[in-house]
Amino acid sequence: MKSQRQPAPGTAHAAPHSPHPGAEPSVTTLDKLPVRAMATIREVQTAGHDGGALKRRLMELGFVPGERVQVLRRVFFGHGPLAVRVGTSTFAMRKLESSLIEVVLA
Repeated sequence: MKSQRQPAPGTAHAAPHSPHPGAEPSVTTLDKLPVRAMATIREVQTAGHDGGALKRRLMELGFVPGERVQVLRRVFFGHGPLAVRVGTSTFAMRKLESSLIEVVLA
């Protein structure tokens, strides 16, 4: 009978197919994504003040979990809107909207 090793309590156990054992995917928000970096949308957060209307609008535009996204350009040294590509569409987004979109770097 073979004994199976169990990971020590409190340690991470990476999947066997993981290219970097123990590495977590790099998660950030779209407003912090570097220009030209590709990412996958993980979640769209709800803005606390609008009851979910902004989240619904973003999802109607194609900002849905699993979709690929890329920041094409930042204006005003990162303090202004972003040019963002999602799927085959390009949008200008304010920091508020882009900060609600959680992404995983590709």
